[in-house]
Amino acid sequence: MTIETLAQQGRTSIPTTLAQVNANRLKKMRNAGLRSCFERFDDIRYRKEFVARINGKTFINDASSSNVNATCFTLESTDGSLIWIANGNDDNANYSSLRPAALRKVRMLYCVGSNNENLHRSFAGIIPNIIDVATLGEAVSKAFYSPLETAKVIYSPAANNGHSVKENGELFQTEVNEL
Repeated sequence: MTIETLAQQGRTSIPTTLAQVNANRLKKMRNAGLRSCFERFDDIRYRKEFVARINGKTFINDASSSNVNATCFTLESTDGSLIWIANGNDDNANYSSLRPAALRKVRMLYCVGSNNENLHRSFAGIIPNIIDVATLGEAVSKAFYSPLETAKVIYSPAANNGHSVKENGELFQTEVNEL
């Protein structure tokens, strides 16, 4: 495997993949106490995970970025024009660290939920198209049919919506696979 293959999804893939390899090796060690610590280390999922490429759009599942700092890293490390899907249910989030990357890369923002005022305030004049949607499924569908033909559609919530990362990640994958 080449470094280019390993790093296809951006610079976050390398440490994540290496951590997984190390964890798998440590699970096989002879020391039962240490081994039991690493047996609980599940696969790292929903971190800039490629889901599908459909009609020129690449869908990336980053459901594990459920806070502003993680989403900031994701937006900074993802190349190309982006359609960003975010959870809007956090009135107290400070999105200012996301503005530089959003200005350079994000062409469209879908705000999932019923309380999206903070996202609108934070990105007005920075992201050209900010659209409210009720569900993640609606966001995926609208992103798919958007006029941005070669954009990457990335689900990076930046806020908790009351569901687990696993639930959000699996829902995103299901919605994309049903397109």
